[in-house]
Amino acid sequence: MPRMTAARAAVEILKLEGVTNAFGVPGAAINPFYAALKAGGGIDHTLARHVEGASHMAEGYTRSRAGNIGVCIGTSGPAGTDMITGLYSAIADSVPILCITGQAPVAKLHKEDFQAVDIASIAKPVTKAATTVLEAAQVPGVFQQAFHLMRSGRPGPVLIDLPIDVQLTEIEFDPETYQPLPVYKPAASRAQIEKAIGLLLASERPVIVAGGGIINADACELLVEFAELTGTPVIPTLMGWGILADDHELNAGMVGLQTSHRYGNANFLESDFVLGIGNRWANRHTGDLAVYTKGRTFVHVDIEPTQLGRIFAPDLGIASDAKAALELFVEVAKELKAAGRLPDRSAWAASTQERKARLQRRTHFDNVPLKPQRVYEEMNRAFGPETRYVTTIGLSQIAGAQMLHVYKPRHWINCGQAGPLGWTIPAALGVATADPEGQVVALSGDYDFQFMLEELAVGAQHNIPYVHVLVNNSYLGLIRQAQRNLDINFQVNLEFENINSPELGVYGVDHVKVVEGLGCKAIRVTEPDQLLSAFEEAKKLAAEFRVPVVVEAILERVTNISMGAAGIDAINEWEDIATEPGHAPTSIRPFVAS
Repeated sequence: MPRMTAARAAVEILKLEGVTNAFGVPGAAINPFYAALKAGGGIDHTLARHVEGASHMAEGYTRSRAGNIGVCIGTSGPAGTDMITGLYSAIADSVPILCITGQAPVAKLHKEDFQAVDIASIAKPVTKAATTVLEAAQVPGVFQQAFHLMRSGRPGPVLIDLPIDVQLTEIEFDPETYQPLPVYKPAASRAQIEKAIGLLLASERPVIVAGGGIINADACELLVEFAELTGTPVIPTLMGWGILADDHELNAGMVGLQTSHRYGNANFLESDFVLGIGNRWANRHTGDLAVYTKGRTFVHVDIEPTQLGRIFAPDLGIASDAKAALELFVEVAKELKAAGRLPDRSAWAASTQERKARLQRRTHFDNVPLKPQRVYEEMNRAFGPETRYVTTIGLSQIAGAQMLHVYKPRHWINCGQAGPLGWTIPAALGVATADPEGQVVALSGDYDFQFMLEELAVGAQHNIPYVHVLVNNSYLGLIRQAQRNLDINFQVNLEFENINSPELGVYGVDHVKVVEGLGCKAIRVTEPDQLLSAFEEAKKLAAEFRVPVVVEAILERVTNISMGAAGIDAINEWEDIATEPGHAPTSIRPFVAS
């Protein structure tokens, strides 16, 4: 039997499980693993500037392509605690990433050794498993189990903590005999699917709420096929955006208190039956449950049995992987169509598209400083259907979800539930690493951008090109808007007069200088007619220099973006809505007045 260090065995298992990329920061307690990584070859490593950044790079990498599992690596102590935010973000959105940390020697774990912390206990609430391996011979089994857990049931992250002496211990391990463990995913029964379709057929105005679980299951084509067979309009969730193209005749728009469309909420409120697949009824999607559920029958399909009934009790709950369920949905629907038993839903579907043309928000403004709506309008012109958007939280993300267009799965890569500021830059680097020839466009407000902007240097060092749209109003815009309810405007303003860049006025940080100092390219835009040319120039610069390129749009200080605080029937529009075609020139459907 071949002998090698436990660290080398771990590296060999990573490769056998399909890992080709890792993101991390070396340190004393994880150096033996890095030595094995170098000796073993076959895994490209990206050196992050912050260990939290490495965890978000791993997330972006996983989210970009079916089957990807991002790996992040750090040393003992603060490296592991820095990655907790990435683990939380990953488990909240059902994203499998593997976090590997170094640790003090086994014999010193209870002796307050330097940077020795019980990271497994800290990480347990935000992982599917967190293990400090105390015996070197267990390393292969722990790694094998980690991949099994990450892929089985509801996907999610795992942390493996390796004491330095465990890494260095030689064990017997033969890579040629290694086999990944079978993946477990629950599957719906034919009887369950027949009952669900029976409820759908009994309705008059059904909709499908398509969640991120469909993307995780790589089942988007099946969802579209089922929707087309039955003529059922589809409402993607924020995590499911892109399952079917925004311009598809059955795309009824997104629903919610924030990242939603006027027509999406209106279409949902007209429905009488909801089939939710791979979604979790997030509160910013549903709003007031009394409004959301009133007068509707619900079927909920989710891979996690305990998710069924967690938010509200559906009329029928089915524990199933989305792909397994959709295969049966399509099979039964085809049989019903052949038998002439599927009702004609064309009038209902057409009414959703009529609302799509009528209920729009205005995007065309010529104001200086810029209104953010105009930025998204020009982004729609500049960036086509192949674009992968990456963003996290804030008014920039909310407005982007209301006004941008997405046409393919995994082309809206959003940290949905956790929403940590600073996520966008490292996640975009992970996405661009997974899709080096693709068009990756990140979207940030100024505060999200400033949280982890040091990671731009990673893009410069490793030649990872993408375009980053930075909308700058020198405010914590979402928090400022939320503070209106308390009648305050407190500790949310970021403005100051920069003594080194007086031309900025009160906009404070000179992002162009900072970005250039980190080895990247930057363009500042102050006029609306400069936006499109700036985006086109950014694409050229990214292709030429193979580095991140930032386009900073200087916005008006205060813009209130459409959102509500209660039900989806009570969204405050704040800004102007479209009343003529020129108000929303890049909308999916040409505007039609009421």
